[in-house]
Amino acid sequence: MAGGTESTGARIKHTYHIGEWGNPYSGGGQPGKGTVTYSLSANRQNPMAGVATKGFWNMVRRSRNQVLYVVPPFVAAYFTMSWAIERNEYLNSKPGRAEFADVE
Repeated sequence: MAGGTESTGARIKHTYHIGEWGNPYSGGGQPGKGTVTYSLSANRQNPMAGVATKGFWNMVRRSRNQVLYVVPPFVAAYFTMSWAIERNEYLNSKPGRAEFADVE
């Protein structure tokens, strides 16, 4: 077998484990040259920073960008339901039953 430890004449390649996908430092791997990492304690972060001043306008901007994806299906559903309700009321009325009594 190629590179396996059970064969006596195989070359053995000594390497180190560089960690799992997305976290190369978990397995004791060496950090890359010139790589700088910064961290901030969880209790020092401020996740609600700027919500009062910028959060509302950010929500308005995002909602405005999504209006054409959300509103037309609701408008189509509203008109479809109003047509269906009107049609159902007509078919269950006296003139509707007289008109479509033999068809349905």
